Amino acid sequence: MAGLLGAGALAHAQVVTPASKSVVQQRRWQAALDAFAAEDRAHAPQPGGVLFVGSSSIRLWDTLEAQFQGVPVIKRGFGGSRLADCAERVPELVLPYKPRLVVLYAGDNDLAEGRSPREVVESLKAFVDAVHTSLPDTRIAYVSIKPSPLRAALMPQVRETNDLARAYLATDTDLAYVDVFSAMLDPAGQPRKDLFLPDALHLNAAGYSVWREALSAVVR
Repeated sequence: MAGLLGAGALAHAQVVTPASKSVVQQRRWQAALDAFAAEDRAHAPQPGGVLFVGSSSIRLWDTLEAQFQGVPVIKRGFGGSRLADCAERVPELVLPYKPRLVVLYAGDNDLAEGRSPREVVESLKAFVDAVHTSLPDTRIAYVSIKPSPLRAALMPQVRETNDLARAYLATDTDLAYVDVFSAMLDPAGQPRKDLFLPDALHLNAAGYSVWREALSAVVR
């Protein structure tokens, strides 16, 4: 194959290394992070609010502020993100806001990309450690990974991840596990299709109402 390509083609061939992959992943979220920074410059949130962080299920929650009226909500979801990305970006996503509570939803994208339940929970631990190193009094509530029809084949991994996350979060009174998984199952134990948009992955208004009810005990 090398002889067919020639020296010139080989010299210009793109080699993907772990370092270059990391740079690509960082650039992937830069537009979202820049938008958050611009919003903060225009309307700086007051410290002590409730910060919602995570993947597209947070980003697409258009009624979030309305459903938690009277609560100083800050929404910082970036679509397609993994729990690993949230952990790596705590300095930009969490620390500037000095929130009293962080509500975190992420993890199903990690599983969809092939990470194991234990690896996902290690990212959760890294997120908690990164927040509490700088903000030891900030509470963190982790929303369980949802059961979506599109990713029904991942249900065993979702259950295992949620069980591991629940056990870990029970070790600290400043941490909370918010179970949305159970209420999103039908009587046969499968994802409720009525809670999702036509893409069978993202929530509709009924789905977000389930989340609102589950979070009502911790978001105040």
